[in-house]
Amino acid sequence: MSTLHTEIKQLIIDALGLEDISTQDIGDDQTLFGEGLGLDSVDALELGLAIQKTYGIKIDADAKDTRDHFSSVASLAAFVTAKQAA
Repeated sequence: MSTLHTEIKQLIIDALGLEDISTQDIGDDQTLFGEGLGLDSVDALELGLAIQKTYGIKIDADAKDTRDHFSSVASLAAFVTAKQAA
């Protein structure tokens, strides 16, 4: 597991107050919303703000591919890496 994946998992736990799970409980490719981790739209907003603040990147909530970026830890890590490289 990459360091960025672990950081994002910890960010999810901290930003959303998920005290009952650990980074090991979240799979890199596990779906974060709905049937997966069970996050909802309010969680998405909080997570988006936490990612913007932590990594200093801008997230366009209206972009059609934003939902895809937030589908899993792996997709979020790829998104953060791409934004930081740009």
